[in-house]
Amino acid sequence: MAAASDKARFFLEQSIPELKEYERKGIFSAEEITSIARKRSDFEHKINARGSTPADFARYAEFEINVDALRRKRVKRLGVKSTTHNGKRRIFFVFDRGTRKHPGDIGLWMEAIDFARKQRAYKKLQEMLTQILRLHPTKSDLWIHAAQYAMEDNGDITEARSYMQRGLRFCRGSKAMWLEYARLEMSYIAKIHLRREVLGITTGKPDRPGQIEQSDTDENLLRLPRLTALDISPNSESDNADHSALQRLESTPALSGAIPIAIFDAAIDHFRDPRFGLDFCQMLLDYDGIPACRKVADHVAAFLSREYPQSWCTQACHIQLPLVSIPYDSPDFPSALRDMLARLKEARSGSETPELVGWAKSSLEKLLQTPDLDPAIRVVAESVIKSLGGPAST
Repeated sequence: MAAASDKARFFLEQSIPELKEYERKGIFSAEEITSIARKRSDFEHKINARGSTPADFARYAEFEINVDALRRKRVKRLGVKSTTHNGKRRIFFVFDRGTRKHPGDIGLWMEAIDFARKQRAYKKLQEMLTQILRLHPTKSDLWIHAAQYAMEDNGDITEARSYMQRGLRFCRGSKAMWLEYARLEMSYIAKIHLRREVLGITTGKPDRPGQIEQSDTDENLLRLPRLTALDISPNSESDNADHSALQRLESTPALSGAIPIAIFDAAIDHFRDPRFGLDFCQMLLDYDGIPACRKVADHVAAFLSREYPQSWCTQACHIQLPLVSIPYDSPDFPSALRDMLARLKEARSGSETPELVGWAKSSLEKLLQTPDLDPAIRVVAESVIKSLGGPAST
């Protein structure tokens, strides 16, 4: 117990210059300084004791986060130019001590990682990710989290792929890992596709500045000129675009869907489970207007039809195939939904299974939850749900 008290006293003495500076600059009053010191003393004695838990470190870090947030607000209000001490450094120090003492507690690690992401402390975050992945290489959620950080925060698809590929060496039996790897690649394709649309880069005939859509023949619609790259940079009109180069770029594995197809082939070869194929198809429904998405879905449906023709998962994948890459607000969606319902009717007339009916009801109920859904489509979906033997959710 004496050793714990000595440790607590040592760490408390290190914070004295910080508290004196806050009092000298008027950031905190003497009473508030006393209260902060007392709370820190309680936490230090608790975490240095033999029976300390990860929750003790988490509460200590939460207290320091609140103190630092109050400090920053008062510094801004009082116009204090700068302070020698940084509250974030102390918070990271608490997390470091906690993860060293309890390296097996994933929750404490994730709290530290989330705090580092919010503070944009990328160097510290990278260190934490490296440490936790070394300690827990068989936790698929950690590899997925690291890949999402690399893609969303850094925009680095190479680093994200590296995390996924390294993670699959340790978590080859995780279906979520394979699905998230494919989702990562589809998200990358979607971002590139959106960027090319904004810049007016297409493989077909280039749009002229101020060109008006000719497909909208409804006289009640106000047709506006389409904004293209030529509107943004008129000088680029003289540059002859190399359309053959654009076509070659479109056919690269990164954009054509070859990588998600390869991921599916490797995963289905490992699992040999048609349910994984259905989960893969349903993941593709999250991406609208991506040409490569339909190519991937066709490949998955063809494989399931060839290898598992009697499985209800194969039927479900075949039924929802018309909806792939079709947004809910697209003019093509009603006809796609009609094709889907026709396939559902055909499947039910053949060999109806409870699993297929349950899946169909769940899919249509999810459709009803779509905001601003066309009333006619809503009526059709509710009618089909009733015919499947269940009340339509509103």
